[in-house]
Amino acid sequence: MLSYRHGFHAGNFADVLKHLVLVEILAYLQKKDKPLDYIDTHAGAGLYRLQGRMAAKNCEYGNGIARLLPGDPGLPALQPYLDRVLAHNAGGRLQVYPGSPAIACGLLRPQDKAWLFELHPADTEQLRRVCAGRNIHIRGEDGFRGLAALLPTPSRRALVLIDPPYELKQDYQRVVDALKLILRKMPTATVALWYPVVERKRIDQLERQIVASGIRRVEQFELGVRADTDGRGMTASGMMVVNPPWTLRTTMAQLLPPLARLLSEDDGEHQRIQSLVGE
Repeated sequence: MLSYRHGFHAGNFADVLKHLVLVEILAYLQKKDKPLDYIDTHAGAGLYRLQGRMAAKNCEYGNGIARLLPGDPGLPALQPYLDRVLAHNAGGRLQVYPGSPAIACGLLRPQDKAWLFELHPADTEQLRRVCAGRNIHIRGEDGFRGLAALLPTPSRRALVLIDPPYELKQDYQRVVDALKLILRKMPTATVALWYPVVERKRIDQLERQIVASGIRRVEQFELGVRADTDGRGMTASGMMVVNPPWTLRTTMAQLLPPLARLLSEDDGEHQRIQSLVGE
């Protein structure tokens, strides 16, 4: 069993980026009445108490979601994401942070389905309590391995979120293999791949592998809190989105510069947007 628990990092700047992208994609895909399948390969516990033992250890949410509430009238594009966080915090007092499955399941329509994978037994147990529902399927297994049997989905419309902890170096290769599998079996799926920037050379290599894979239409969004370093610790995180909504780049271009300034730990503005692979 791996040691990673997302509770230590809940609500940090990386979650802000990941969940902004998640909410924007879901909002776009749900403009059509047709059913949608949401697949989360590394779902986690679903909901995290920010005053609990794990989150309180480093209080990473302090330089993340805590800086963004109650909202900014000058950044209306931020509000749909903040509304999903506030939905779990009565009276607007920040006490818990919803993970990706809680955010997504809170947005599901009756015709939609969710498939949530989580390997850690304790987190799987909590996930079943947080995200129970008729159209929500929770599986205590490896999400990378579970993908093949789900695709293509009966709805023929899917959003797949891939966000492993990258605790094992082979995860960098496994995410590339997962992208190839998903898009071979379901070319129209939207796939959102999260990554941490701990060693920039690993991300450079990941980008080269995706470019060389033949996968098309990949947009990349990155948000950092300090300049890259050779030391330990995550300086930035990013999202690579395959088959992105056409609205996503516009929204992120509005949000990333002010967020980078607000969350910076060294007075820099660490963010980037690029089309990693075109049509």
